[in-house]
Amino acid sequence: MHRTRILDHAVLILGALFLTLPVVVAFMTSTHEAAAIHSTGLMLSPGGHLVETYETVLTRKGGFTGQVTGARMMMNSFILGIGFAVGKIALSMLAAYAIVYFRFRFATLAFWVIFTTLLLPLEVRIMPSYEVMSSLGLINSYTGLIVPLLASATGTFYFRQFFKSVPEELLEAARIDGAGPFKFFIDVLVPLSKTMIAAIFIIMFVYGWNQYLWPMLMTTDERFFTLMRGIKQILQVWIGSQIPDYNEAFALAVLAMLPPVLMVVLFQSWFIKGLTESDK
Repeated sequence: MHRTRILDHAVLILGALFLTLPVVVAFMTSTHEAAAIHSTGLMLSPGGHLVETYETVLTRKGGFTGQVTGARMMMNSFILGIGFAVGKIALSMLAAYAIVYFRFRFATLAFWVIFTTLLLPLEVRIMPSYEVMSSLGLINSYTGLIVPLLASATGTFYFRQFFKSVPEELLEAARIDGAGPFKFFIDVLVPLSKTMIAAIFIIMFVYGWNQYLWPMLMTTDERFFTLMRGIKQILQVWIGSQIPDYNEAFALAVLAMLPPVLMVVLFQSWFIKGLTESDK
């Protein structure tokens, strides 16, 4: 038993090291000069340009207009991630609430129609979505970035399963106390759903933060560029010696990983509890 436990921990440690090695390599490489990276390749040792590189990517104005900074792109990614997560949770909870508790005709059919949208990823409906946003004049806007991504059944499915596990006695007690549908939703279901909301929020924030294709189509104004676009843009800008700014691209990649990692690490207990909790 003791040997099995040691072996289990050894496998876990090796797996963790294997997964974190690319992050460590990216961070170490970002502390070197672009010319050294171009000639030597990826680095495992720290360089002497850590502060300089990260200060440059966060504060230096660049791009075609000479106005965009890494900090601005991080803020845009943050707005996209938060807006997407909050909007997804709000729509999903309301849709699941209607399907589970209002019990209207064809409620099950409505749920499965919503659920089938999981079979239609953004890439399939990207041109119609773009056409709608363009017709509404929402190109180069946070609304245009966020709203089309909200049409998905992932959150609705999770909240539907959660609401179906809530005891019927709570609904009956709320009716006896004179609570209407809105009050029951706000005062009973939302507090009960805190851990589920936290889990879905983390998943959706990471998904929204990492979006690349949709922001690339929706933004031609550099003021709305996200961090994912910034990494590619740096590799497309060449300096005099025909060497891309590899160090700045790696620095942006490391910065792009930090918010999702911090979100998961800080709220991991809520995340696990929200996905595994079954006793209500």
